[in-house]
Amino acid sequence: MSAGVLRTVKALAWVVCAWPGADLFYNTYWGDLGVNPVETLRLDTGEAALVILLCTLAVTPLRRLTGWNRLQGLRRMLGLWAFFYALVHLALYILLEQACLYWSDCRLSLIVDDVVKRKFILSGMVSFLAMLPLALTSTKGWIRRLGKRWQKLHRLAYLAGAAGVVHFIWKTKVPEPKPYAYGAILVLLLLARVVIAWQKKRAAAARNAA
Repeated sequence: MSAGVLRTVKALAWVVCAWPGADLFYNTYWGDLGVNPVETLRLDTGEAALVILLCTLAVTPLRRLTGWNRLQGLRRMLGLWAFFYALVHLALYILLEQACLYWSDCRLSLIVDDVVKRKFILSGMVSFLAMLPLALTSTKGWIRRLGKRWQKLHRLAYLAGAAGVVHFIWKTKVPEPKPYAYGAILVLLLLARVVIAWQKKRAAAARNAA
């Protein structure tokens, strides 16, 4: 994959990632969010975060499968978009559901109590907190400072994905296949990660034996 093709792929990926937010903004402006606008905003931003996060996790297996090493350059952009939608999703919960529009109205104890009591919110918070250090250390400066530890830290993306899938499953009151489909995709990506690690270990052992 040439640098020009990568730039084109990045531009297309940026447009695709921006689309859910632009669509929600458009529908919010025209008042076309259905009978429960707040729920629509929360569900759509949460699902966008999860889908883009799964796409982020798919970059490495796809790179190994195709040999297009330049695809690795997509991970940072996709990860930041996933975090953006997760942040908006959390902000909507705090601002609208918890009526925390002003600092004087915020009751941190009530929010913490709600997180602890409702397991789907707890799993969602675990997913967000797992994504937070990934977003904060996504700059080139942090990559240089952390070195090899940066890659280990960014394995938290799998925890974020797993907690996000559980959050979606527990949040869905009426059973539907979509959350479980995301779970199946995550399992496949985890298995791909295991296979890649095994191949690296096997290749290293072969080099040492040679």
